[in-house]
Amino acid sequence: MGMFGKDPASGRETSRPEHKGAPAAPGLSIVGAGMTVHGDLESNGVVKVEGIVDGAVRAQAQVLVAKGGVVHGDIETTEVVVGGTVNGAIHAHDRVEVQAGASVQGDITTNRITVAEGGSLNGLIRMGGGAPERDERPIGRQAEPKPQPGAGRVATVPLARIAAPPRSAGQTQAQ
Repeated sequence: MGMFGKDPASGRETSRPEHKGAPAAPGLSIVGAGMTVHGDLESNGVVKVEGIVDGAVRAQAQVLVAKGGVVHGDIETTEVVVGGTVNGAIHAHDRVEVQAGASVQGDITTNRITVAEGGSLNGLIRMGGGAPERDERPIGRQAEPKPQPGAGRVATVPLARIAAPPRSAGQTQAQ
């Protein structure tokens, strides 16, 4: 069965999925060079940024920031490969790769990370057991943050006491 066919009623060409009733495989979404997107991007597949994105990028599979690509916002996905510039936090369930010549200005949370010689990273890195598990709900259905008990109250912190230096055995107390 082909990707395109003719509508029997009108005789015009139409596009149709390869297998009827089967969900379409997640695809590749590209922000091309010379293109600027103002706002958040969400995809069930892969997002490749060759241009500029001013907003968050969320993808189920992977986010690729090509050489010359720029993201001004957070990235949330399974795997991130940065060849361009990211100004924002990266949350990748599996891995993050920062290639030579790439720049990341923001915190990274992941299980595995690779930073090539010549790659630039300025932020905190949380790895392994410190990386939170990815929320498996479909994109766009993220949970609202739950209010924490005692939120909004000012906590009182006890003052520290100044410790006196320990006395050695040879010292005596002056009277």
